Amino acid sequence: MNLRMRHLPKIAAIAIPIGLCACFSGYSLVKQQTPDVKIPNTSVQLPLNKDNTATFLAALPPTTPNRELLVQSWDSYRQRFIQNDGRVIDYEASDRSTSEGQAYAMLRAVIIDDADTFARTLDWGEKNLRRQENGKYLDSLWAWKWGKRSDGTWGAIDNNFASDGDIDAVTALIFASRRWNRPEYLELARTKLKDLWDGSTAIGFGGKRYLLPGPSAAFIPNASTLHLNPSYLATYAFRIFAQVDRERDWLGLVETSYQVLEKSTQLSKVGLPSDWVALDIKTGQYQILPASSPIQSLYSFDAYRVWWRVALDATWFNSPQAKRYLQTSTKHLQKMWREQKRLPASIDLQGKQLVNYEATSQYAMLYAAWRLTEPKLGKEILEQKLLPQYKQGIWGDHSAYYTQNLAWLGLINPGVLPKQLLQAN
Repeated sequence: MNLRMRHLPKIAAIAIPIGLCACFSGYSLVKQQTPDVKIPNTSVQLPLNKDNTATFLAALPPTTPNRELLVQSWDSYRQRFIQNDGRVIDYEASDRSTSEGQAYAMLRAVIIDDADTFARTLDWGEKNLRRQENGKYLDSLWAWKWGKRSDGTWGAIDNNFASDGDIDAVTALIFASRRWNRPEYLELARTKLKDLWDGSTAIGFGGKRYLLPGPSAAFIPNASTLHLNPSYLATYAFRIFAQVDRERDWLGLVETSYQVLEKSTQLSKVGLPSDWVALDIKTGQYQILPASSPIQSLYSFDAYRVWWRVALDATWFNSPQAKRYLQTSTKHLQKMWREQKRLPASIDLQGKQLVNYEATSQYAMLYAAWRLTEPKLGKEILEQKLLPQYKQGIWGDHSAYYTQNLAWLGLINPGVLPKQLLQAN
């Protein structure tokens, strides 16, 4: 299917007018830097298609399931979707680039020990996605959308940031600083963490802080409401952030994230997470967004990532909340799979199938969860829905950028990450 559908929620949400408009060519950012943020020296010289298969294989323990497939698919992805300068291209959306795409590449690169591709993708993001207004940098966060503008120039199209992309990028930076002994990566991560906290967290119910999907002006529609996206809630990342940034209460964000995850699923008759929900700050009640809203409350392409993010917290930090959530909130999908041996790509909060097609990305994210809680079902979707979609380095459609990322991230066992990358020095 055309995965542009998956990106519509983010487009609609971030496009809410908030007075921030990018008007400079992305390439013009190369020579403009703020004094307090240093772009790490990447020393990128070799062509991207250099054969590093041996390095990639060595990064994964010999016992890693589907080890050769993971290496082959990463190598295929970086050659097909990543330019030599590090720009990650979404071919299904007018060849645009996004902060999410750059961050996925960084995260995958550090997991598989690809320092060169990591450096390139970070370098391109820092030079082209840094948010500007009136020719000056606003902060160290990345504009979420970059591409061809109506006047034919290329650059940031939407100057707002999307917090999931910045969270994944910072997580990758911390891992990279530890894996390759690059203190400048940690320095940049800390700078971004301050800006992420200041720009993308807000006081909600009970005076506690909640993660917003982007700038407060876009996701706090009125004084009593927050618009939230459960698939952005990376509790494992917040635990890692707390190790390197003690000035901010990242562990408090873990607490409110699980509150959002657990209580917002109560909006669904069958206990599914939703792409988007609203929180009443005064009462603590979660609400379904109205049908007229450009962002919708249903289980679809955004919500899939909840399974993967919660599974990482279960694996890396042995979180009992994570394990419990994965078991309880996937019960409806377990039932559907047992009865039909297929899952629709979109389901409403009453449990009604909304479309007839399936999504490889959903199966990959569910595999990350069921590998832990329902190994028999996990094995079934791996063998019946994931591996059959893989051919010569690509899952499904050769232009499906989103599927390639979620399939790989869901398939790789997070336990392969060296333990020292998860621990503070």
